[in-house]
Amino acid sequence: MTASTVEPRRDEIDALSEPSVIEFGATWCGHCQGAQAIIGEALAAYPQVRHRKVEDGPGRPLGRSFSVKLWPTLIFLKQGKEVARLVRPSDVQLIRDSLQQIV
Repeated sequence: MTASTVEPRRDEIDALSEPSVIEFGATWCGHCQGAQAIIGEALAAYPQVRHRKVEDGPGRPLGRSFSVKLWPTLIFLKQGKEVARLVRPSDVQLIRDSLQQIV
């Protein structure tokens, strides 16, 4: 999955009805690249969860609206509301635990 170059609006994210994970990061970010295997492993068991990567950086309002400061940041949403957040995840079980909160 590649990061969306067209950033969704916050109201579009808030209106999501399905369980979702928004992954903020950058393609050149070493932490983001290093986390892809465990993110993918955790998400594989939850096909009902929508996973959306969003390219983040200066001047990107969606990341600022979620107060994202470090990458990758995973925001776990249930009916458009933040239920959990992981910053620079390094443990697949923590991602699974957060996914379990939104399904």
